[in-house]
Amino acid sequence: MKRPSWAEYFMEIAQLVAKRSTCLRRQVGAVLVKDKHLLATGYNGAPSGISHCLEIGCLREELRIPSGERHELCRGLHAEQNAIIQAAKHGVNIDGATLYCTTAPCVICAKMLINAGIERIVYRDGYPDDLSLQLLREAGLDFVPSSSLGSLRQEEPKR
Repeated sequence: MKRPSWAEYFMEIAQLVAKRSTCLRRQVGAVLVKDKHLLATGYNGAPSGISHCLEIGCLREELRIPSGERHELCRGLHAEQNAIIQAAKHGVNIDGATLYCTTAPCVICAKMLINAGIERIVYRDGYPDDLSLQLLREAGLDFVPSSSLGSLRQEEPKR
């Protein structure tokens, strides 16, 4: 049995976290990691105490809003947002961390990740948001598709 690399290990955890998603369109999981330690997790879904789309239906589907557009017309938070919120709620410093996420971030999440001090993003699936990629590149974040995990020797950038 082949032992997974740290990057593969954390991406598999993100995939497991995605199974908690309550979104009808896309199940996304995210984990924040620093020094080979899991700091926080998040999945997409409605805020605590609010009815989930699984229960009441999807507003975006009803309004026929394409993926990657009009993010404000959704009951849910994105997985990356929930991971950042969980870290803040529990007083966990994520500056310099790596985000492993099953989907590349939208522009709103990208801006949050930049300001939170995330240094690397490893993602599995793309997302239709060119501005997100542009901002991440401009900010100098290491942005790596998981398809290249075989070439990753470490789970975090060198500091």
